[in-house]
Amino acid sequence: MRRPDLSDHFLPPITEETADVTKGGALARIGADIGGTFTDVVLETPDRRHTTKVLTTHDAPERALLDGIAILLAQANLRPEDVGLIVHGTTLATNALIERRGVRTGLLTTEGFRDVLDLGSESRFDQYDITMDKPSPLVSRGLRRTVPERIAADGGVLLPLDPSAVRSAADFFAAEGVESVAIAFLHSYVNPGHERMAADILREKMPDLSISLSCEVSPEMREYERFSTTAANAYVQPIVARYLARLDDALHDLGFRCPLYLMLSSGGLTTVDTAVRFPVRLVESGPAGGAIFAAAIAAERQIDKMLAFDMGGTTAKICFIDHGKPQTSHSFEVARMHRFRKGSGLPLRIPVVEMVEIGAGGGSIARRDALGRIVVGPRSAGSEPGPACYGRGGGNPTVTDADLLLGRIDPTAFAGGLMTLDRSRAETVVGGLGNAGADSRIPALGISEIVDETMASAARVHAVEQGTAVDQRTMVAFGGAAPLHAARVAEKLGISQVIIPRSAGVGSAVGFLLAPIAYEVARSFHQCVGQIEIDALNGLLAAMSEEAHDLVSRGAPGVPRSETRIAYARYRGQGYEIPIAVPARPLDRADEVVLRDRFEATYRAQYGSVIAGLDIEILTWRVSVSARRTTARSSAAPVEPRAFEVTLRHSVLDPASGRTMAFAVVRRDDLHPGDHLAGPALVVEDETTTVVSPAFDLDVDGHGCLVLSLRAGGKGEEP
Repeated sequence: MRRPDLSDHFLPPITEETADVTKGGALARIGADIGGTFTDVVLETPDRRHTTKVLTTHDAPERALLDGIAILLAQANLRPEDVGLIVHGTTLATNALIERRGVRTGLLTTEGFRDVLDLGSESRFDQYDITMDKPSPLVSRGLRRTVPERIAADGGVLLPLDPSAVRSAADFFAAEGVESVAIAFLHSYVNPGHERMAADILREKMPDLSISLSCEVSPEMREYERFSTTAANAYVQPIVARYLARLDDALHDLGFRCPLYLMLSSGGLTTVDTAVRFPVRLVESGPAGGAIFAAAIAAERQIDKMLAFDMGGTTAKICFIDHGKPQTSHSFEVARMHRFRKGSGLPLRIPVVEMVEIGAGGGSIARRDALGRIVVGPRSAGSEPGPACYGRGGGNPTVTDADLLLGRIDPTAFAGGLMTLDRSRAETVVGGLGNAGADSRIPALGISEIVDETMASAARVHAVEQGTAVDQRTMVAFGGAAPLHAARVAEKLGISQVIIPRSAGVGSAVGFLLAPIAYEVARSFHQCVGQIEIDALNGLLAAMSEEAHDLVSRGAPGVPRSETRIAYARYRGQGYEIPIAVPARPLDRADEVVLRDRFEATYRAQYGSVIAGLDIEILTWRVSVSARRTTARSSAAPVEPRAFEVTLRHSVLDPASGRTMAFAVVRRDDLHPGDHLAGPALVVEDETTTVVSPAFDLDVDGHGCLVLSLRAGGKGEEP
């Protein structure tokens, strides 16, 4: 007999404050994540969560999103007016940058600085490759125009802006069919006057032109990063604006009257208007939602050190969660040229959740290289045509095809049974990588091991870069493909516990519903500790705070807000800065000692010592504001340990031993808190399948999470 539905124990509560944010106290909420292969949609009410995955429609991404919403409304027997909040994350901006599908974009800059986008920082990500390819600028040299003007580093005007030169540039852009222009002048971060004047002239001449100002998009030092970020914003702005307008109109026509929020790369939410102004801040919105989801699991289970492993159809992401919070950064690279190698992409100065992203997903394509070796990714089959086993015309072997042949996926239950996988087609394309007449599972095993080792290697490198140990962490795995590979990756990393939360297959979309309404403002203002211009700094920080509070209050009117301030400091003469906390109040002279002490403590923790006698300088200041939401931890159901009876078994090729084994097959809906199951086993649910390797045991905790624990002495053998 089935036990009672305990789903209310596993959902984050919708609090009074959340209801305020969701307009009129309506309690149904929708989170939607558009990925490269699948669009994940989640609908939550106070006592139940409904989820679905539909193939992404790349020609019109909103179509799959609306289809997913319609499916869930029918399941929940709700109407559009019953929904109080929609939160959306999308890869639209990211894909446009990677695939170079943005609009025709121009650059207006200071005379003499036309080639900043080509020169870059003059650094090389590979010192020994004389044929090294760098990413080409988003704005071709022929579409860059310069004008006479010059602002000094202290904000003084050295050369006034020449309006006639701007009008001439406008005529040129119009003749060239330019749709969007990035305006990036020297030192505009300290004095934006010339950029704003130039924008007014361009709008007068070209009313329909999209314009991005570096003083708004990235008002920070370092010309290359600022120019690159502004160019990227301009490159995708019309595309994102048109998409969000279509989506907003479609939702309104269907009867939705609730707010629509967009997920930011920093892990916060923002309004449609802000997303249209700064679409570059959306580039990592999906992965950021996954990090928020993992952080909630870490806080719920009081895990201090966690490795979040998110593997979808196109990419895999690895993020470290410490003390319930994901690590963050103020810079990011997109469209890396060399196997996601740091330094080989276009730099963006935006607040992001710190993570490493690998071209390893369910749709990653396997092939043989010039030496005859099997390599996997970073190219993906996506959703169109998708892996060969989808039966949609795909002719390349992928990770999903390999997982199917290894026995990890039930071909009749994939994506909740919405599509039946074609095993014979997978055998044909995967078998083509092996020897003629050989078992197609052999190359399938090779594909699986290569992609798992790629992810494990990326985690090791990321751990070294962050100065931490990966084997001391608990892994939480989510995304459609991560539960299939988590146990094997954990074995390779020496991780002894893996957690598969409920709704793991749509974890990023669930994370959207846990994120706060938030925004971050950054400004460069060079100051030496001990000689800080207190009044000027307090004025700057107050203006930044007002701007951030204003943007957040538009999305969450009446909701209490919190503010944090960060400064990026270094010893004079160094090239890079480290973050230190700044009191969120007006500063006085005594705070210079506080800033010095915090810098030295942070520097010592990171580098092992401090440098006596060197001045400390601060280059950039950041103010973050978020709307507080009192999401208390969900209560755990009572746990009564019991052995789970298994009646169905299935043959699976285990990669650690290289042997075919009989795996238990269990529906996740049949598991309840306290159930225990010894591996090997497959736990099947609509959005994914969890592989419990022979080295692990499985327990269900009071929150409904699947907890895989490495059996004593049960470390899997290497094949």
